[in-house]
Amino acid sequence: MECVLLACGGRTRYQGGVSSSLVVNEVYLSLQGESTFAGLPCIFVRLTACNLRCTYCDTAYAFTEGGRKSWSEVESEVHRLAAPWNGPLVFPLTSGGPGNRLPLVEFTGGEPLLQPGAADWMRRFCDQGFTVLVETSGAHDISVLDPRVRRIMDLKCPSSGEVTRNRWENIPQLRATDEVKFVIGTEEDYQWTRQILTEHGLAAICPILLSWVAPLRPDQRHPSLKSVPAGQTPLSLRELAERIVADALPVRFQLQQHKYVWAPDARGV
Repeated sequence: MECVLLACGGRTRYQGGVSSSLVVNEVYLSLQGESTFAGLPCIFVRLTACNLRCTYCDTAYAFTEGGRKSWSEVESEVHRLAAPWNGPLVFPLTSGGPGNRLPLVEFTGGEPLLQPGAADWMRRFCDQGFTVLVETSGAHDISVLDPRVRRIMDLKCPSSGEVTRNRWENIPQLRATDEVKFVIGTEEDYQWTRQILTEHGLAAICPILLSWVAPLRPDQRHPSLKSVPAGQTPLSLRELAERIVADALPVRFQLQQHKYVWAPDARGV
């Protein structure tokens, strides 16, 4: 059965579901810029399409750009990019823990969980010994993923314009190997994040990541992105960092490292 990409009122959805091919935006080797894996070499498999339109999205080109790729094409490219590490090279995820292959392999988007076959591809790379990460919006069921996949899941804050899309049923599915990310741009986002951390006891489950909303220039804003809701009070990068310290939040403050090494809107990095 063919997996068909459909345009629906400015959004994208998929019909069918087969793992032999997916719609892929790009595959490239770089350094992981975020999460507890920041700084490690990583092969990114960016899939096409997203059904959210967050106000701050910096990868809107993945909403529609891309083409269908077979599993064998993407597998071959991942192994080609990983070849300099000679396969068996390992590093410990934790002190004294088991070794894991470098580079990492991360599925991102867009929204990778929109394409049903993506879960199968992640499982296959796990079977090959890779440490597999997935960045997902939190609007889709994460329980479909192999337990070896490291799930980095957003919880969308108020200024994203997509706070109502959070799938709260995902929280009981979280494991210690997962990570939850809040992208914060306003005072309202910060207060909402503190409330959610307390209500759900998230810091006791897995690492919590707090990121700052990097402003987009007018020419970087895709016309389909939502606007920040009225009445929000902007919070600067420094203010966010100082709030975390002052409030003794049990979280990891993170920067998007790749935006400091390369141009903020550079692709393939």
